[in-house]
Amino acid sequence: MDVLTPPNNVTEFVLLGLTQNPHLQKMLFIVFLLIFLFTVLANLLIVITISLSPTLSAPMYFFLTHLSFIDGIFTSVTTPKLITDLLYQRRTISWSGCLIQIFLEHIMGGSEIILLISMSYDRYVAICKPLHYTTIMRQGLCQLLVVVAWIGGILHATVQILFIVNLTFCGPNVIDHFMCDFFSLLELACSDTYKLGIMVAANTAGMCLVFFIMLIISYTVILHSLKSHGSEARRKALSTCGSHFMVVVLFFGPCIFTYMRPVVTYPVDKFVAMFFAILTPMLNPIIYTVRNTEVKNAIRSLLKRRVT
Repeated sequence: MDVLTPPNNVTEFVLLGLTQNPHLQKMLFIVFLLIFLFTVLANLLIVITISLSPTLSAPMYFFLTHLSFIDGIFTSVTTPKLITDLLYQRRTISWSGCLIQIFLEHIMGGSEIILLISMSYDRYVAICKPLHYTTIMRQGLCQLLVVVAWIGGILHATVQILFIVNLTFCGPNVIDHFMCDFFSLLELACSDTYKLGIMVAANTAGMCLVFFIMLIISYTVILHSLKSHGSEARRKALSTCGSHFMVVVLFFGPCIFTYMRPVVTYPVDKFVAMFFAILTPMLNPIIYTVRNTEVKNAIRSLLKRRVT
């Protein structure tokens, strides 16, 4: 059976969106349009700046380039649909559109999780094994870690889609969300989804929780090792790690909240999804530039070159 072909009489889903208030919809249209444009342009600026700046050749910035690239795509999966839907009272998404949206969401989400682990490993090596940093974090390893991140994201998303394609729907097709949500589909399905819900939790929530624990352990080791460093080295390390840890919490918190529970939906789910799918990609470039002097200087230098 073609995966994108509806398995039954439900060919599309009705999205209730964030609000039914027409006046509030117009306001939200402007707000999310500005957020989307800022997010895409800010992440694109980071990608271009790091790619064109010889001073930003360290592995940390190599990973940051790919993080910004993923964030730019991640927000583009859901935000344009949300923005256009705010102009209409009836919002729908086809079965194939729903599958594609979920697939892309989980590719980007899974890839970002693994990439954040790689960035944490880079910081661990830089702080705990500074004399061996250039030997360990060579270009080949960095490229391999990015490839692993993308492959991991694709495998994770493929498993999610395989969970969905065999669902059967008997008529109800209204989703109280602004995007196609996995748990909403499970609630609409007329087949037994208890075991499937457990497998979803094991695949997504398990991935988030295990990697989050790994990150907490790595930062515990890093903080412990900083005791033997000088005050200036500690300040610089804490600044860099602080930025990364903020991004980790912003991303993993909503992920664990959303999937570490039984298959049930709550009104707050759409706002949690809005946070990690729309606001987090916007905040990431702010966090990494405001707290990083080298990136700020490189952006100023790039802008000056373009102006002159």
